[in-house]
Amino acid sequence: MASSSKRHFPVPSGATASVKIIDTTAHIGKLKVEFLMEPPVTGFEYMPDLPSWSFLVESSTAGKKALFDLGIPPDWENFAPSVSDRLKSMGWDIHADKNTSQILEENGVDLKGVGSIVWSHWHWDHLGDPSTFPPSTEVVVGPGFKEAFAPGYPSKQDSPVRESDFKGRELREITFTEPGTIQIGDFRANDFFGDGSFYILDTPGHAVGHVCGLARTTSNPDTFILMGGDICHHGGEIRPSEYIPLPKEISPHPLTKVIHPPCPGAAFEQLQNSRNRSPTKPFFDPAMGLSIPEAIRSIEKAQKADADDNVLFIYAHDASVRGVVDLFPGSANEWQSKGWREKMFWAFLADFEEVAKGAA
Repeated sequence: MASSSKRHFPVPSGATASVKIIDTTAHIGKLKVEFLMEPPVTGFEYMPDLPSWSFLVESSTAGKKALFDLGIPPDWENFAPSVSDRLKSMGWDIHADKNTSQILEENGVDLKGVGSIVWSHWHWDHLGDPSTFPPSTEVVVGPGFKEAFAPGYPSKQDSPVRESDFKGRELREITFTEPGTIQIGDFRANDFFGDGSFYILDTPGHAVGHVCGLARTTSNPDTFILMGGDICHHGGEIRPSEYIPLPKEISPHPLTKVIHPPCPGAAFEQLQNSRNRSPTKPFFDPAMGLSIPEAIRSIEKAQKADADDNVLFIYAHDASVRGVVDLFPGSANEWQSKGWREKMFWAFLADFEEVAKGAA
């Protein structure tokens, strides 16, 4: 188990939202760990093949729909030159089969009913292509976005976002200074639908305007899905923590083919010690971002939610989602009763293959 009936993250009461996790068909490969995280782990040189999840969130009371992130569009080579030129030089394997709008339509979702696209931040692997949605769909961004990037390329030549992303639609910036801004845990929060079913959280550090999403998936008990964006890129950037240290026994075993669980945690504690890291600190710190100290502070705030049994934390490139959750058009609301959190929580340890084998 990830933890034992712990509550660390109180959230005001409110309505529930329908949440569906969309496989945007995006894949990012050949990405070196050192680009994203430090200190290194011997034998873990490349990130696993990374997905890029999108979330369809619908209020149970207002009937409003929003998308949180859009993944990568198939024609990513046509991004603003400041982005596409750099991507072509990085040597990464970048691929996407479909736009998120196409996936929705293929499954009977009327795009006119999607009122908002919320970007966790402006990086290329979250933007998708808002121009494939009707003009009635607004684009929602975090603090500082407009000043830094609007109106987009080509009017602003060095902008990493495209003018076509906003043309004919509202570009709305949440500043977390608006009337009605509340506090959830250590985060400033915006009650997005106005009924307590979906909140946007202020999580700065990784990029200008970075935000997370928090949706209430059930009531009595209240459970939540925390959509992490790029607050981290790997489970080892948020776990372990002072709230959930490395356990003595890890179950299920991170090497799924091992038939004699649980996995002893001592080997991973030794890995931490060998890298001068405590068993109550994550395996990694972020190595890229607008402000590394601020990014770490946001991670530390999110660790309280991550340690709460009633919160399922999923970041945008969370590979542990694969093979565990029911993806769109299926619902993610019953995640707790289906045991998804326990199956996903320590699964990232399989990336430390040599250590995991030694602990088998």
